[in-house]
Amino acid sequence: MDRLERVMYVEDDPDIREIASMSLGDVGGLTVKVCESGELALSETEAFAPQMILLDVMMPGMDGPRTLLELKRQGLIGESVAVAFMTAKVHPEEVARYKEIGATDVIAKPFDPMTLADDVRAIWKAFHG
Repeated sequence: MDRLERVMYVEDDPDIREIASMSLGDVGGLTVKVCESGELALSETEAFAPQMILLDVMMPGMDGPRTLLELKRQGLIGESVAVAFMTAKVHPEEVARYKEIGATDVIAKPFDPMTLADDVRAIWKAFHG
C-alpha cells in the first residue's frame, strides 16, 4: 500500500476550505490541492493525480455526488483513488447512497481540525486494506 500523500479537497465555503487545508497540510503533512467547485476539480484532477478526494456534498453548480460521477465518467479517477464525502447529512440512507455511487466513506461536518488528517488516513488505510 502506498502512503497517502496527495489529497484533493473540493469545498465551496472559503472558511471551511482554509481550516481543512491547514488541518490536512500544516497539521497532517499532506500535499493538498484545494478546489472551490466541482468544475475546477474536473479540470485539476489529471495534473494533480490525487490519491484521495474529499468532496463537499452541497455545492452550487456541480454538487459533490455529481462531481464524483463526472470524474469517473471522464476517466479522471480509477479504482485506486479513495473518495470521501464531507457533509452534515450522515443519516444511514444518505451514507448508503454515497457509497452506491462510489464513495469510500463519509466524514461528518463539523469535523475536528486536529484529527481530520488522521481520519482521512484511516479511510485511506481501510480502503487499501
